[in-house]
Amino acid sequence: MTDTLPDLRVDLLAPSRSVSAQLAEILIETVAAGGSVGFMHPVTLDDALTFWNKALEAAQRGERLVLGAWSGPRLLGTVSVLLDTPVNQPHRAEIAKMMTRPDARGRGAATALLRRAETLAAERGRTLLILDTASDGGASRLYERLGYTFAGELPDYALKPHGGLTGTRLYYKRLALT
Repeated sequence: MTDTLPDLRVDLLAPSRSVSAQLAEILIETVAAGGSVGFMHPVTLDDALTFWNKALEAAQRGERLVLGAWSGPRLLGTVSVLLDTPVNQPHRAEIAKMMTRPDARGRGAATALLRRAETLAAERGRTLLILDTASDGGASRLYERLGYTFAGELPDYALKPHGGLTGTRLYYKRLALT
C-alpha cells in the first residue's frame, strides 16, 4: 500500500446532486478501467446517475447502505451493503459495488469502506457477509487480507466491461454482533 490518506473518512451517503454526480463519476471511471461491477463500457452519465439515484432511494427505505470514502470534498470510493434479503435470511447481507477511483487505489479507502460496512452490518444484526468479485482483475487479495473466506469460483459468470467472459470468486465472512 502507498501512503494512506490522513484525512480519509467513511460516511453513509444520502441522496444529493453532488453525491450522485461523484458516485456516477466513480462508476464510469471504474468500468472504463476494467472493473466488473455489472456494467459494460462505456457507461453513460445518465445510466450511472439512474443507477445511483435508485440505490440511494433504496438506502432511504432501509434496503441497503451506501457508504462513501472521502478525502476532503472528493469522494474516492464506495461500497454498498445489501440488506433486503429473503425472510429466511435476516442474518446475512451482501457486499456489493465496491469501487475506488483508479487514482486513489492503494491508499486505504477500500479497507476503510469494508471495515465500516462490516461494523454497520453487525449493528443491524447481520452475522454473515457474502460477496463476489471477478476472477480476472477483481479484488480477491483485498478480501482475503481482510479475513474473507474463499468459497468457490463460478466460470464464465459475467462479461468483462470491455468484452470477454470472466468467472466470479465467491467469499464470505462471519461477523460478531456489536
